[in-house]
Amino acid sequence: MNPKLSLVTGIICIAFSPIFVKLVPLSALPAAFYRLLFALVFLAPYFFFKGSLRINSKSLFIAVIGGLVFGLDIAVWNISILKSTATISTLVANLAPVWVGLLSLVIYKKQPGLSFWLGTATAICGMVILVGIQKIWHLQLTQGVVYAIFSSVLYAIYILISKNVLASINTLTFMFYSMLAATILLGVFCWADHDVMWGFSTQTWLMLVALGLICQLLGWITINYAISHLDSTQVSIALLGQTVATALLAWWLLSEKVGLVELLGGVVVLVGIGVTFVKPRTVKL
Repeated sequence: MNPKLSLVTGIICIAFSPIFVKLVPLSALPAAFYRLLFALVFLAPYFFFKGSLRINSKSLFIAVIGGLVFGLDIAVWNISILKSTATISTLVANLAPVWVGLLSLVIYKKQPGLSFWLGTATAICGMVILVGIQKIWHLQLTQGVVYAIFSSVLYAIYILISKNVLASINTLTFMFYSMLAATILLGVFCWADHDVMWGFSTQTWLMLVALGLICQLLGWITINYAISHLDSTQVSIALLGQTVATALLAWWLLSEKVGLVELLGGVVVLVGIGVTFVKPRTVKL
């Protein structure tokens, strides 16, 4: 698959995540646990019949660390969604590109470039318009916002970790070990929190399965594939498009209002994403 097309597919899939989290009558941690568990269960047969789980110790260590970070990110983001609106939570959590650029600069001494910062600024302006300038202006650091900020930092760390390891190992192998680590971590969290883990309605189980298959398995197979072929800063900016998709889905399924101004904000976000993919032309003398 074309990496950019793969990235678009992944963005659409993960855009459903906050919708499902809002719809299922579960607390944040069990929803996160079952999202990863069902994805892992449906991925496992691939390795049983066709795949190989062989991986060197260094890559395994990085995959596990990435999985722990991702599991914590999903848990924190789910808490944020339940303490805020799907749109606001997704907006704040998708500030990850700022952290990716800064961490790349600090850790790898990699200058993101003018197009990255210009695209980031444009996309963030679009997200502010999407949510509403007045709402942002009066936004206080509620628990939902604090959790979303923490999630955005974890999101950025995961992107940087996965970028390095995906260059050397198979995407599905990385996902298996990272999701296994994340599932175990979230299972421990649920046990420690004494969460209710069964006795749900058929509709709830179906939504949890959809959360695992669509948002986690299909969404992150396509996104991880894109990460392995595209620049991590570009991927992180493109993932801002999730805000637009989630806002539209929240308007449709959760009755969260999306008007002309919000649609304009979505267009600005997409323009910002496009700017990051513009490469400067080389002038031949």
